[in-house]
Amino acid sequence: MKKTEPPIVVEQIFNASINDIWNAVSEVDQMIQWFFENIPSFKPEVGFETSFIVENEGRIFPHLWRLTEVEPMKKIVYNWKYEGYSGDSFVTFELFEEGNQTKLKLTHEVVESFQSGIPEFTRESCIGGWNYFIKENLKKYLEKGS
Repeated sequence: MKKTEPPIVVEQIFNASINDIWNAVSEVDQMIQWFFENIPSFKPEVGFETSFIVENEGRIFPHLWRLTEVEPMKKIVYNWKYEGYSGDSFVTFELFEEGNQTKLKLTHEVVESFQSGIPEFTRESCIGGWNYFIKENLKKYLEKGS
């Protein structure tokens, strides 16, 4: 993922209330069911920091998250980077009421290019990952709860 590339945007409309979606993206007990199962803690508060390790094909990616903006029931923004790797980005979850449904808009913006030569850091991998998390995992998780 390069700073020169446009932000990645993934949108999904859910048959769920803003409250249900907000809880799914801001409560650690729910996040571990559809996002990353090893998130140790999470609080939707500006300045909150957490870290955890994701391993893929023998490579270790220490995720570092710091919340930079929180508007309850509307928006949550985290600074997202990986310890030991170059690169820096911001991930924004925004919620919009659309009648009886809720639209989630995820934006992943790179502010410092990520290390090249690592498959997980390609734009294609990132797009695939966000589509998987939002359009598959979160969708299944919310449908299961209703």
